[in-house]
Amino acid sequence: MNMLTISLNNVRFRAYHGLYPEERQKGNDFVVNLKVKYTPSAGVIQSLDETIDYAELFAVINETMQQPVDLLETLVQTIAVAVHRRFPVIREAEVSVEKLNPPIDQFEGSAMVSYSAVF
Repeated sequence: MNMLTISLNNVRFRAYHGLYPEERQKGNDFVVNLKVKYTPSAGVIQSLDETIDYAELFAVINETMQQPVDLLETLVQTIAVAVHRRFPVIREAEVSVEKLNPPIDQFEGSAMVSYSAVF
């Protein structure tokens, strides 16, 4: 079976996800990575109608990122389900969301959650 992979890498957002009130008020910077795999219906893809439009993948991620949730785990799962719902031909999705400045005392770095789904 031939699979095609489409990825969106290092997509940056300012969003308001998190457990703590200050996260919901001040927001944080996030980086999203998405990789989807599907079996193309055409031998050699010649038009956008024969593939998954990565601009539409971005639109799904953008819409999801605008809906604040408490946990990054919720976020990555919601993105995976949403892209599959929009493009049912997707057979696999990998999503990671990185919070660049998590509110942890004396912590320098980022926090990331990744999720892989097979449909």
